[in-house]
Amino acid sequence: MVGIKLRQTAWITLSVLLLSVQSFAAVTTRVDRADIELNESFTLEVITDANIDLQPDISVLEQDFYIGQGSQLSNTTIVNGQIRRSKTWTYVLMPKRAGQMTIPPVSVGTEQSDPLIITVSEPSYAPPGVAEVFLTSEVDFNETYVQAQVLLTIKIYRSVATRQPALRDPTISGVEVLSEMAGDDRSYEAVIDGTAYNVVERVYALYPQESGSIEISPARFEARVLRNGRITGRKVFESEPQVITVQSIPPRPDEFPDAVWLPARDLQLSEEWSREPGEVKAGEPLTRHVTISALGQLETQIPALETPSADGINVYPDKPELSRRIESGGIRGIRKDQYAMIGVTAGVVTLPALEVPWWNTTTSEWQVARLPERSITIQPSGEAPLPEPEAETAAVDGADAETNSDAAPTLMSGGFWRRVSELLAAVWLVTLLAWWWTSRPVKREPREPAPVPLHKRQSRLLKSARKAARAGDAASVKQSLLDWAALEWPENTPRSIGSLASRVSPDLASELDRFSSLSYGPRRGEFDGEALAAAIRSFSVLKDETTENNEQLPPLMPAG
Repeated sequence: MVGIKLRQTAWITLSVLLLSVQSFAAVTTRVDRADIELNESFTLEVITDANIDLQPDISVLEQDFYIGQGSQLSNTTIVNGQIRRSKTWTYVLMPKRAGQMTIPPVSVGTEQSDPLIITVSEPSYAPPGVAEVFLTSEVDFNETYVQAQVLLTIKIYRSVATRQPALRDPTISGVEVLSEMAGDDRSYEAVIDGTAYNVVERVYALYPQESGSIEISPARFEARVLRNGRITGRKVFESEPQVITVQSIPPRPDEFPDAVWLPARDLQLSEEWSREPGEVKAGEPLTRHVTISALGQLETQIPALETPSADGINVYPDKPELSRRIESGGIRGIRKDQYAMIGVTAGVVTLPALEVPWWNTTTSEWQVARLPERSITIQPSGEAPLPEPEAETAAVDGADAETNSDAAPTLMSGGFWRRVSELLAAVWLVTLLAWWWTSRPVKREPREPAPVPLHKRQSRLLKSARKAARAGDAASVKQSLLDWAALEWPENTPRSIGSLASRVSPDLASELDRFSSLSYGPRRGEFDGEALAAAIRSFSVLKDETTENNEQLPPLMPAG
């Protein structure tokens, strides 16, 4: 009986421990975007740092949100031999009201996530009339600074199914602008005046390189509409144009007259150590990681920090790690610098503070991110020093003196030194022969250069075709495209632009038909080089000549 009770007690204890492990898994939440419009759906993710069997309590969301379809995913990763497990639940939510809303903490077991704040605004765009398809574009800032991020958001609204869709990127003119995609295209649902729309959203991050103005032409969406079982002809939908004013760089602050210009919405400066840096022994390595993350800035634009130095410690900087992360506020550039440190002198070493001045684009003012100075105590290495050679002052007794006096004539005899000389001469001769052998010229067979891979040759030809299209060189466009087609279909090479058009997706096929008719038809004319270059940049190859085109912006068909 005692053994049975002990086993029961052990099982109960083990079950309690397992439940406690599950209940103490850290819980975090995140949304795909923090600024949405009323009657738009968004995605909420609930993440735990352990693969547990418990379910999140999402009943707290029902007061302010409509809860749609949910899913879950378990993930296991191995980093440096350490196994990490996590679980993610994904829910589609739609707010019930406008305003600044708080997503309350979500509980998983006994742990809770932190609350999240989102902004829900009234719909800023209404469909023109009773439009089944319409396009919008907007920027988050109409005034900005040089090298500061501006987000251009393009949305395609469709309440009907479409076929052969193609989104033409807007043309940006004015001052020089660097453009980057801020993440992948997003798809969600929106309800406007009782009509359900499928929305595809694309966001560009723009970085002006000089002061002046930026003119953004309307974005164009072309598609055939499926209505009552019939497909209409190809229709074109356009958004409204945008104009952005770019201001010059403001004066540097007085306390940082040489500050590097770094505009951002948010900047974080942090550090990590390979171990606690309070006390280290001389000669032992210590690694310091300093990370700068700037929201609204590219990782390549984050300046390098001055290498921290102090007497008594040697600092060796390593190659920085550059990365980026997409957030609701755009691109967050991340620069991680690594420093190896070795103490050389026992004592207290003080590393100076690290300061990074940056321009806050939201508040339009200079701010400073700072890491305080840090003191490190260098302890002696603990290795015993080599003993000093003692002076030969000890008295030598008579027997030892007599022995040494007898051995001296033997060591100083001519035969001993002759053998030493012969050995040194032999070593010198071997060294001379080795040097001659290694320095003699070696005949090498010439190697043939490795052939250029097929995909690189095709990429060069398409790049040449785009360049020729922009320059209006019809002959070079034709030659480059036919050369590319010969590599794509070596067994059945198309001989003309018209034959090539039947093997590619409709966006490029239509441009090739116009190009062929205008450049080589009976009535020649000027072709649209920019449109043709854009079509060559993004197209697909049909599996055979009868295959219909697939959609380029998945998923572009509204649900239902």
